[in-house]
Amino acid sequence: MQNDLLLKAARGEETERVPVWLMRQAGRILPGYRKVRASVKDFTELVKTPELACQVTLEPVHVLGVDAAIIFSDILVIPEAMGLPYQMLESKGPWFEKTIKTAKDIEALHIGNTEDWEYVVNALKLTRKELGDKLPLLGFAGSPWTIFAYMTEGSGSKTFSVAKKMIFSEPELAHSLLDKITTTTIRYLKDQVKAGADLVQIFDSWGGILGHDTYYEFSLKYIARIVDELSPLVPVTAFPKGAYFASEQLAKLNCRVIGLDWAINAADARKTFGNKTLQGNMDPCLLYANETSIRKATHNMIQSFGTRNYIANLGHGVYPDTPVDHVKCFVDAVKEYKAQ
Repeated sequence: MQNDLLLKAARGEETERVPVWLMRQAGRILPGYRKVRASVKDFTELVKTPELACQVTLEPVHVLGVDAAIIFSDILVIPEAMGLPYQMLESKGPWFEKTIKTAKDIEALHIGNTEDWEYVVNALKLTRKELGDKLPLLGFAGSPWTIFAYMTEGSGSKTFSVAKKMIFSEPELAHSLLDKITTTTIRYLKDQVKAGADLVQIFDSWGGILGHDTYYEFSLKYIARIVDELSPLVPVTAFPKGAYFASEQLAKLNCRVIGLDWAINAADARKTFGNKTLQGNMDPCLLYANETSIRKATHNMIQSFGTRNYIANLGHGVYPDTPVDHVKCFVDAVKEYKAQ
């Protein structure tokens, strides 16, 4: 591979410079994305049209100069594959007309198969063909707990009290749903690898809403199952946003890379996670600052983490109203960093 910096860093190998990519890099910050999005009726059509998903995936490679492409898709492929369709409402996010409430609802769900996410597989194959051996291609999925939260709540939430009510009042029911989601997710990620993904990331977006005692029981042990199945195939990144109260448990995961949000500092992360590769962790809002400030903050971030076993990224996805020039400044600042 012509540029294998990210894969080398993920494997813990030495690299000539720090690799960089951004979560949500293939999104509304880019004019090319907005043009493609305007050509279809909704977000879901874009995700389910492999040629367009491929085009959008490659856009940040050409415009921003990142060191990896991440397939343009959505974590909610999984509930739909299991028989629970959703809509993506403009400016509101995902919405499920039906939610999971009972054992009967869970029994009605099926374990997803390749045909249920064939459009993602085809998008990955197209993108792999277009990329050739230039850059790594990343795949991803939501963590079982994060998917569980959407399937029980029906949308995003400030409290996720419906999801948490189930784990406290009907834990066996919750585990049966989490088990089904986990089995489906393992199949899904293995298909992504077969289609050309060089690394996969698990987004535990809502892990931080759980408590220290409930996180392992209802999130981490299911992530561990996925990691154990995928790690022999490709490097795996676990991104447990807001859940660093469980750092000691997270450090035991059989994955190579831990994604960090901006609430943890580099010294603590290095101490806790040992020789794992760390990814992150700039606050996305810092990209609203002027370019001098962005460059300085980026260099400080790299200096604090060190150049070995490190992948530069944000601590969450780039926000859609971030100026493209500022995002490009961040990427360029990583590339130009010279160790002090």
